[in-house]
Amino acid sequence: MTAPPVRPGRGRETRASILAAAERLFAEHGIAMVSNRQIGEAAGQSNNYAVGYHFGTKADLVRAIARHHAAATERRRLELLAAIDGSPDLREWVACLVRPTTGHLASLGAPTWYARFIAQADTEPALRQIVIAEVVATPSMRRNLEGLFALVPALPEGVRRERGDMSRLLIVHMLAERERALHEGTEPARATWEATAVGLIDAIVGLWLAPVTSPP
Repeated sequence: MTAPPVRPGRGRETRASILAAAERLFAEHGIAMVSNRQIGEAAGQSNNYAVGYHFGTKADLVRAIARHHAAATERRRLELLAAIDGSPDLREWVACLVRPTTGHLASLGAPTWYARFIAQADTEPALRQIVIAEVVATPSMRRNLEGLFALVPALPEGVRRERGDMSRLLIVHMLAERERALHEGTEPARATWEATAVGLIDAIVGLWLAPVTSPP
């Protein structure tokens, strides 16, 4: 059984409602713990098959949520990169890693669920690859990393990969922690998303400039 055909305008509204409900439920409860029926009910859909009809599998739904936000962060990163083209300042390149997402979260108002959604997806291997493909493996991110790597040429390739992973994890999970604190009504470490960006940039610059100790 499938959902009945809907008018194009109504279909867009339904898809938007499902995306918003799924993002919130995934962020709050974990992706594996949320069923299509729960998403449909939260989106105001009486048909139990509405989510599958509009998005297909859960992996397709996760991809759609990530893609929905990726366009905004990609645009922000391209603008930042254009402003620092050729810069020898590592901090500026690290800022281009961080500020597109913090700026996007700030633009969404309150409450937000995107940071926690990304953190939840990051814990599930198959979904993690989807998010990386949509959010990390983008033209702006490749350009961003190339510019950053050019400023740390002495780092061995393995260390660069490792610190790239560390940077990604710091960004993903620290943003999720701040979003969670705001949602729970507790005081976050930083008062604003911009202040959060500054703290992350400080930490990540230090990470990239840290000495490399050879293993025994």
